[in-house]
Amino acid sequence: MCGIVGAVAHRIVTPVLLEGLRRLEYRGYDSAGVAVLDEYEQIRCGRSLGKIKELESLLEKVPVDGKIGIAHTRWATHGVPSERNAHPHLSNEIVAVVHNGIIENHDELRKKLQQKGYRFNSETDTEVIVHQVHEFLAQGDGLLDAVRKTTTILDGAYAIGVISSKEPHLLVAARHGSPLVAGLGESENFIASDIFALVGETQRFIFLEDGDLVALTTETVEIYDREGKLVDRPVNESKLSADAVERGEYRHYMQKEIHEQPVAIEKTLDGRIYNGRVLEAAFGPLAEQSFDSIKAVQIVACGTSYHAGMVARYWMEEIAGLPCGVEVASEYRYRKPVVQPGTLFVTISQSGETADTLAALKEAKRMGFAHTLAICNVPESSIVRESESTLMTRAGPEIGVASTKAFTTQLVALLLLVIVLGRRNGLSSEEEANIIRQLEDLPAQIRHALDLEAEIEQWAERFGDKHHALYLGRGAQYPVGMEGALKLKEISYIHAEAYPAGELKHGPLALIDSDMPVIAVAPNNELLEKLKSNLQEVHARGGQLYVFADVHAPMESVPNVNLLRVAETDEIVAPIVYTIPLQLLAYHVALIKGTDVDQPRNLAKSVTVE
Repeated sequence: MCGIVGAVAHRIVTPVLLEGLRRLEYRGYDSAGVAVLDEYEQIRCGRSLGKIKELESLLEKVPVDGKIGIAHTRWATHGVPSERNAHPHLSNEIVAVVHNGIIENHDELRKKLQQKGYRFNSETDTEVIVHQVHEFLAQGDGLLDAVRKTTTILDGAYAIGVISSKEPHLLVAARHGSPLVAGLGESENFIASDIFALVGETQRFIFLEDGDLVALTTETVEIYDREGKLVDRPVNESKLSADAVERGEYRHYMQKEIHEQPVAIEKTLDGRIYNGRVLEAAFGPLAEQSFDSIKAVQIVACGTSYHAGMVARYWMEEIAGLPCGVEVASEYRYRKPVVQPGTLFVTISQSGETADTLAALKEAKRMGFAHTLAICNVPESSIVRESESTLMTRAGPEIGVASTKAFTTQLVALLLLVIVLGRRNGLSSEEEANIIRQLEDLPAQIRHALDLEAEIEQWAERFGDKHHALYLGRGAQYPVGMEGALKLKEISYIHAEAYPAGELKHGPLALIDSDMPVIAVAPNNELLEKLKSNLQEVHARGGQLYVFADVHAPMESVPNVNLLRVAETDEIVAPIVYTIPLQLLAYHVALIKGTDVDQPRNLAKSVTVE
């Protein structure tokens, strides 16, 4: 979703703003812009449609330089992608605003402002913010008070950055429902949508809370809460390096992140296992006692994280012996679910800022769930702060829009949760030790799966002219198939769907022909024979099969059946291992298709608005 960067310094900040925007490209965007106060304390603005390089080309022709400024990458909500809808938005050449979020009462505010003579030049909801700030300035308020008064009449979610020629040394920002951080430098200070934008400038950050308003100069950072009181927020030292968000030797961030999975999983396990036993302290100080009373689990998530929850449901019921529900957050938050006593509410999110998941969590806290637990990749994110307990996935920065290492580390974290809950429902120490052994062997098994890349690349060449694909799996491999289909459609734009293999006769079989590739995952488990029968149905109808099978699975390559042997894998962790070749297949098909792998069209990395 939209990205914000702002800076106030004793140096020209335009390069800082542009670099920050480049580091936020992973969030998805369709236009970009900057606004600064120049040496004459006049607002200078540059905006362009398309990639940041288009904005850079514009600024080379018409330089926009200053020591205080704001910048933005926009992902269209209100108004089509266009230069006039791009941020920053200006009012009477006195105020400039950048905004991430949605203002739900913008129509009402627009009409009132138009009646007062304000002219709107865009279709965006954001423009009401900048004109409203200007109106309060015209009434004699300072910039800080003008922004504060404006936020009190906004309905919706927002993170905003504001500068004004009236106070040329002050940058004001506010957040409600959309993420925003303040970065602390030496005689210079910053704002951004997340710390990735600023890791080249500072390692010291303040994570603003909902309702916070912050006033930044070169020497000061003052934060006010929703009541207008001056407050202290903790300063966090980030260990993230600038190199962590670079591609290095890899062609794309997605490829890099696929190959980082063995290390990411090792980090997720590090310090959480001792002598073949999961340390419950990893879930936080409130978890151990709360887990004692858990009788059921409700998982809520979106997208890839939802698929992780679906895999975990099989584990939760089979290993922990607990009933487990899994639901898409955007649906759950608008239902009237019945909460069973003793239910643990689990949210899963890579960013910790997913709007629907965060809203569902807030609703769950009002509904009386026994405990709330977040599985997340970003410390200090909104979902982490709202939850009673947390387990961080430690995947590190994930820049590619199509999630990879976040998914597999979420699965590892969920399996740790299954173990600690399972202890309370009959999971023996021997069974726990066996699962721990599988988890500890997992990085090596994933490295074996990564070794298949060259062969998968050859398979990908056969997908260049395809428009549809079907994924099949049984048991916990069904949601793995769903995740594989999602990856393919996200980055190659091939329409792909996943089905439980046993559902073939209930509709999907009608689609099978020689132009419909069918991808199946076939670990060597008790469902293999049933899966083989399903695949025979595809083969008999001329379908082209691509099967990822266990090295010991009794299957053979025959005409129209392409077989690739995955490393010998323990059954419990098999869904994690089989995810890897499906990620690689999607990646290489996207290369064949020539799509934008890291920033696929119409998609955003972090969905911070509905």
